[in-house]
Amino acid sequence: MIPSTGAALIDHWYTLDWHIVGPALLAGLLVLATHVPLGMEVLRKGIVFIDLAIAQIAGLGVIAADALGWEPQGWGVQVAAATAALLGAALMTWLERRWPDVQEALIGALFVLASSAGILLLAGNPHGGEHLKDLLVGQILWVTDAQLLSMATLTAALLALWFGARQRLGQAGFYVVFALAVTASVQLVGVYLVFSSLIMPALAVRHASRRWQLPLAWGLGAAAYLAGLALSAVLDLPSGAVVVVAMAGLGLALARVLPSARH
Repeated sequence: MIPSTGAALIDHWYTLDWHIVGPALLAGLLVLATHVPLGMEVLRKGIVFIDLAIAQIAGLGVIAADALGWEPQGWGVQVAAATAALLGAALMTWLERRWPDVQEALIGALFVLASSAGILLLAGNPHGGEHLKDLLVGQILWVTDAQLLSMATLTAALLALWFGARQRLGQAGFYVVFALAVTASVQLVGVYLVFSSLIMPALAVRHASRRWQLPLAWGLGAAAYLAGLALSAVLDLPSGAVVVVAMAGLGLALARVLPSARH
């Protein structure tokens, strides 16, 4: 006999509203498409905090645009976020050339500064706490068709650039691609999922054969988004947080299997 709570969970599972979960899953897959290869490069370079810093700087641009009264889904907000992220990327490029020995520490300092500036901008906003929560954990379940279309267009362009001209991009080009990818994704899924999508799959597959790393990382991320979104809907829990936990759990399981599978 299945306990009543278990039966209720199964009933909820079969009655998932895929009109909500489906677009959210597609948003997650679009984020993973660019973030997995970029995350592998970040891990290889040893500059893990860069994703948090640029995501937070892009978020600061969104907060600043909101403080100016601009429409949340308008082009002005997108321009503000992209401009902030690109300026952050340019600053990081300069810092890397000027002080390469303390680059990671400087990136961490930029993250803290951007976070603090965002909190200060929201201090007088009666909905500041809600805006800050949205920035951190995202609103992936409420993604719109227009957001998906613009994200798909940008993703296709960035993937073509990354896989077609990566060797010619140079360090500055890498930061530009990274900034544009993170700018779009942070408004869909939030800072926490941006970081998780970049780093967790890359960490999990680092011991895999090189040719299998990318497909395994993409597969892990997709499974985590699917499981996390479905569980969040079934259990009525915050979707972003559940996806992060699912990605960590699946990543740990995969990482434990891969070293033995490699030999």
